[in-house]
Amino acid sequence: MTALDPSPRAAADLAAVRPGDSTDPSDVYARVVWNVLVEPGDGVAGALIRTYGAREALRIATSDEAPELAPARARWMPRLQPTAIEAALASARRAEARFVVPGDPAWPTRLDDLDDHAPLALWRRGGHETAAAPTIALVGARAATAYGEGVAADLAGDLAAAGAAVVSGAAYGVDGACHRAALAAGGATIAVLAGGVDRPYPRGHEALLGQIAARGAVWSETPCGAAPTKWRFLARNRLIAAMADAVVVVEAGWRSGSLNTAAHAASLGRPLGAVPGPVTSAASAGCHRVLREYGGVCITSASDVWDMLGARGEPSVADDRPAPEVVRLFDALSARSPRSTTEVARRSGLAPDEAGVLLGFAELEGRVARDDAGLWRATSAGEGR
Repeated sequence: MTALDPSPRAAADLAAVRPGDSTDPSDVYARVVWNVLVEPGDGVAGALIRTYGAREALRIATSDEAPELAPARARWMPRLQPTAIEAALASARRAEARFVVPGDPAWPTRLDDLDDHAPLALWRRGGHETAAAPTIALVGARAATAYGEGVAADLAGDLAAAGAAVVSGAAYGVDGACHRAALAAGGATIAVLAGGVDRPYPRGHEALLGQIAARGAVWSETPCGAAPTKWRFLARNRLIAAMADAVVVVEAGWRSGSLNTAAHAASLGRPLGAVPGPVTSAASAGCHRVLREYGGVCITSASDVWDMLGARGEPSVADDRPAPEVVRLFDALSARSPRSTTEVARRSGLAPDEAGVLLGFAELEGRVARDDAGLWRATSAGEGR
């Protein structure tokens, strides 16, 4: 057996998460392997698969061919572990999740706009199809004010009642208010998670996510069993933006993660709007930034959203967030448990040499410290967990 072939146990679990599947199982299994090997949005893997197909791309990736892939192989190969692949499939089977690949009837075709950075596959809980409905992404702050949650609920309820599918990230605050209001209106809603669909996050929304799965769908790009990390939240935001016909930021601070979703919406040409708030409210500073810097449309009601669906602009986007590799590096570090460069590389999905360089720069900035054994930990100035 090679990386291209499932074990009997993996083959049985793959059949369980692909009931009645007539697709070539070798190609589907290769996508399961890729799903475990790469972090979301890996453009090198995406381009390789678009060129050769999932199975042949996996053969090339695990061979000595194409020396230009050496940096990518250094990221991927530490994760090529049969037990990890089997565990993802077993977890999906237990959660009654489905493995969805491009070309499936359930595949959200809007995601193809992401080109090489489109997901290689998706996991889904729930089966209510919403592809034909207009899909509106409503996003905002976790630490929302009563104003933010109230406006979010009004927008989501009115849009869902009118037949739109409301997509959001299932977080506390604005996201949760949107999902609950859409469900209360008898409409469909979609949650996109940063971790596995078998790991409800936040834990306090476990019951809500069950309701979403029953009425709409819960999607994730990461394999079952995977934990949400800062990088995966940022990568998840591109899926929320791409999955939607329009994106509205309901309430967000100046540096809210919702602005990352807005940036993706702008780059994809999705209609983008924001709800204004009091000029004295820091909780709405990000919304005002969307209106001013991203060319967003002022949204005060559901009718404004419907009007916006007919307008597409080309707003400029300003984003001063850390590079994705740096975010992933600090996701892999801990302030309490020192880790080797190899372990940091494995956890972050970076090549060991790349992780070593980034750790060196972070040490100069005082964000990480190295002990006498050569192990790394995040300092109080860093961002490790």
